[in-house]
Amino acid sequence: MKKIFQLTSEKKTPDRQLDAIRHEIKNYVLRQRKKKIPEDFETWDFDCAIGATPEETIVIPVHEITQHIDRLVADDHTSFYLEIVARAAQKPRKQ
Repeated sequence: MKKIFQLTSEKKTPDRQLDAIRHEIKNYVLRQRKKKIPEDFETWDFDCAIGATPEETIVIPVHEITQHIDRLVADDHTSFYLEIVARAAQKPRKQ
């Protein structure tokens, strides 16, 4: 998923728009995790990048997406760019 999300909407309040964005992201990640994993791999891993524009992105772990969205909302941005790319990976070994 490579998408620019609008934080403002004519039909929704800002809080409802933010909830809709979070819901769309969550559903995308869940759909990707349900896909069949290629042989020799154990899980899906996600490469994520977020920023106010596609040129200003920073790489983040998938579990920090919500915190970064909250920071962008607090900085009064009207939109943000999010990139999530799924890739097959091995589980990290426990020591």
